[in-house]
Amino acid sequence: MNSSPIKTQRVADVVRERLETLILEGVFKAGQKLPTERTLAEQFGVSRPSVREAIQTLAARGLLTSRQGGGTYVNADLGGTLADSMLSLFGTHPEFQFDLLEFRHALEGLSAHYAALRATDADRVALQQRFDALIATYEAQDPILEAEADAAFHLAIAEAAHNVVLLHSMRALFSMLERSIVDNLRSLFEKKESREKLYAQHKALLDAILDGDAERAQQMSHEHLVYVEDGLLELSKTKTRVQRSLRRAITPS
Repeated sequence: MNSSPIKTQRVADVVRERLETLILEGVFKAGQKLPTERTLAEQFGVSRPSVREAIQTLAARGLLTSRQGGGTYVNADLGGTLADSMLSLFGTHPEFQFDLLEFRHALEGLSAHYAALRATDADRVALQQRFDALIATYEAQDPILEAEADAAFHLAIAEAAHNVVLLHSMRALFSMLERSIVDNLRSLFEKKESREKLYAQHKALLDAILDGDAERAQQMSHEHLVYVEDGLLELSKTKTRVQRSLRRAITPS
């Protein structure tokens, strides 16, 4: 008589741990709706009450949100607080864009390195698809669309690295990264050859990962970001010279 509740609780704990793992591995993303209790119970081979208890536990911890009549969702705020709070600061203090680029060197270099070592066949297909989607946006010449596709490509690399800390660090910064890329592309595309150069760099990065060459993948990631840094520095110097000239023009002799 007393063994049944203990068994149910134990199964619920197992379900909870599996759901936590799926969230950590990015299978269930922030804001994503979970399958129904019935579906999860069938997939895990357990009872619906066990699934329900596991969901309630995760909801109490703030990982899941249940909407009456609307299902259960991964909390959309997971990992987003840092990006949301800092996004406005970076928007009003563009001088810190180089700090963000330095951080990208570390984060994306490691992602590329491990992606080359650990990418599965499914990861390679996803990377190729994200790259193709990125290249398709070049024809539209819309920095916002290109930024979304660019960030998605780099996020796919983080997913292929199979390191949950790297993945969630990238996801936490995704919106901030996307804003950074929009601003960077708008500036870089003032130079006509930029799109061809960025295409070549992304292609070299993709090829290194697909070839399983970790050192070259990390190097290609760094070279790409160095190009962005150099381009932004040159544009910044040009704007400074223009502003200086304008000030001289309106200054009385």
